[in-house]
Amino acid sequence: MNRVQREAAARRIMERTPPPVPPDLYPEVVRRGGRMLRHRKIAVRLTWLLLFAATVALTVWALTAHPWVEPPSETTPPLTGW
Repeated sequence: MNRVQREAAARRIMERTPPPVPPDLYPEVVRRGGRMLRHRKIAVRLTWLLLFAATVALTVWALTAHPWVEPPSETTPPLTGW
């Protein structure tokens, strides 16, 4: 097949009428699409809620534990009786 024949074949394929769509397909697609959107919205909200809860937990832990303060040294005994 040369280029002209391929182009003509492609045009014939594109100009054909599309196959008929079952009449009950559209409502089913709309229902499934709506359900997918609701699930995605719930997943996004739960992700943000989890991120917020983790941030609050980290902040509370940091404020109570003071991880930036060096712990007192306990390797040498206290010097008493000098």
